[in-house]
Amino acid sequence: MRITLAVHMETGDRAGASDDLYGWLRQDPELRGLVRRESPLDAPAGAMGASSEVLTLVLAPDGPTAAVGAAVVVWLQNRRGNQTVTIHQPAGTQVVVSAEQARALTAQGAAELAQRLAEVLRQSPATDGSG
Repeated sequence: MRITLAVHMETGDRAGASDDLYGWLRQDPELRGLVRRESPLDAPAGAMGASSEVLTLVLAPDGPTAAVGAAVVVWLQNRRGNQTVTIHQPAGTQVVVSAEQARALTAQGAAELAQRLAEVLRQSPATDGSG
């Protein structure tokens, strides 16, 4: 399964934030070899200004979804400003998590959010009843 992560911020260095998340994900031994940088071919609908690169992870069906969820939550908790990470799945599902939301969480809340992200990432792409 190929998922992409895009960092969005209203102001500031979007490319720098994307670079920072890339470095953060590469620090995790489970994710190090799975994360790649890509330049989006087309700007997403409604996007303003130039798009920064996206990060791509190719996960096996039983891949390290818990590591992805935890890494995104902890990265957001450690950011200043109000960045968001949008996780795009092949079936079109999108999950958006903001730094503002993540910073307000207790340790238990952060663990629960990471678990929910992992569960969403584990969902089969063919959940529309056609498969």
